[in-house]
Formats: sequence, structure tokens, C-alpha cells
Amino acid sequence: MKTESDVCKEAVYEKIFLELSSSLRNFLLYKFRNLKQAEDVVQEAFFVLWQNCKSVTPELAKAYLFKVAQNQFLKLVEKEKVRNRHAASQPDPLVQESPQYELEYDELSKNLKQAIEQLPDGQRETFLLNRIDKMTYGEIAALQGVSVKAVEKRMHKALVKLRQICQRI
Repeated sequence: MKTESDVCKEAVYEKIFLELSSSLRNFLLYKFRNLKQAEDVVQEAFFVLWQNCKSVTPELAKAYLFKVAQNQFLKLVEKEKVRNRHAASQPDPLVQESPQYELEYDELSKNLKQAIEQLPDGQRETFLLNRIDKMTYGEIAALQGVSVKAVEKRMHKALVKLRQICQRI
């Protein structure tokens, strides 16, 4: 069994950072819809982990980081009401395609983003965590503090709503 101070070891801490920072940033990005704020909270969560490294075991680091990040998110929502609700636009694909293909791709991408934005927060987060981050329903349920059945229902409702929205577009 690992000792309590393992997280305080630089190699262990760095490994935790490399394994979790990307998924934590994405989780926060879905909540904030703002890349800069998400990255700021990731840094703060890892700072808090470092400050409390003696009381957090490596096995609990993921849950601890996500809980700290969730709490920071709630504090910022109360203070700022999340002014900027859109993530930074993604760069164009590197592959050179025909202008018609690029136009169709851009239009489809725009329509999909608009459809996802129209989903309620819980459904949007669940959809993105599952489809983008490839998290299982069990992992999403643990992360969001709900049952697996609730995650299944959110995902079903999200898919139904996305189909309805996309048919109108």
C-alpha cells in the first residue's frame, strides 16, 4: 500500500498531472464554456492538491482534483454568473480539401455546436464527457454525483433533443 506522502513526491505528482489535467480541463470546459477559465481552475486544483499532498493518496487524487475543481466552478459561477459561455473556436483542419467540402464542414460544425449549446447543462456535460472524452456512464456518474441510470437518461434525452434540433436545421 502506498503511503500518504506519495503525492508529495515530484514524480508521482507529475504523473498525476499528466494523466488527469487534460480530462479535468475538458470537464471544466464543458461547464464554463471558456477555455481560459477552465485552464485557470485546473491550475488552481493542482495547486490545492500540492498544498494538501500529505493528506491525499494517489488513489484518491482524481476524485480530490475533480471535487476541488467542481467547488471552484461553483464559487466562480456565484461571483461572475459565467459571462463568456463560448469556448475558443477550433483551428481549421490541417487537411486541404475542396472549398465546397470546407464550406459544408464548417456549416455542419457550426450547426452541431449550436445544437449542443441548446442542450440543458446536465445533458450537454454528459454528452460531451461520453462522446468527446470517451468516459463510461459509470465514470460520468461518479464525476457528476448521480446514478448510472441518471446518466443513461441524460444521454438518451440529449440524443433525442439533438436529433430534433438537427432535423430543424
